[in-house]
Amino acid sequence: MEISQEASRTSGRRRWWGLLGFAAAVFVAAAIGGLGVQGTTDEYASLRQPGWAPPAWLFGPVWSLLYALIAVAGWLVWRRVGFSPALWAWTAQLVLNAIWTPLFFGAGQYGLAFAEIVLMWLAIGLTVALFARVSRVAAALLLPYWAWVTFAAALNLSIWQLND
Repeated sequence: MEISQEASRTSGRRRWWGLLGFAAAVFVAAAIGGLGVQGTTDEYASLRQPGWAPPAWLFGPVWSLLYALIAVAGWLVWRRVGFSPALWAWTAQLVLNAIWTPLFFGAGQYGLAFAEIVLMWLAIGLTVALFARVSRVAAALLLPYWAWVTFAAALNLSIWQLND
């Protein structure tokens, strides 16, 4: 009985360390993106934007929530099937997420950033589809992220057209 309890405790700790690992991966992607926006508030404000563009202060809180959802979704799938094609798709969309911000803000490459966000949108869609086979909850946690990236892609396209 004692060995079983110890194994259960070790397994429980492993699960929580796993969540920490997924949070760390998402934090790294967010940090890379954060480096891409340092000192760009004035640049973003100076761009011609559509009337439906959100205020700059909204992006931080929205992305904080979305990054938490992304981490938990990945962790839930990992707990069920380990590293699988679903988590490779999760990793790909996260890498694309990290690349977009430096392209758009750091390099000012609005057209290239739009092409990249379309790839990210597709990667998120693939991730949602693969996650749905493993955990409907994990797939549902990614839906607000996919919706926000849809909005961000439309905003990216509009800014590209208005500032070309």
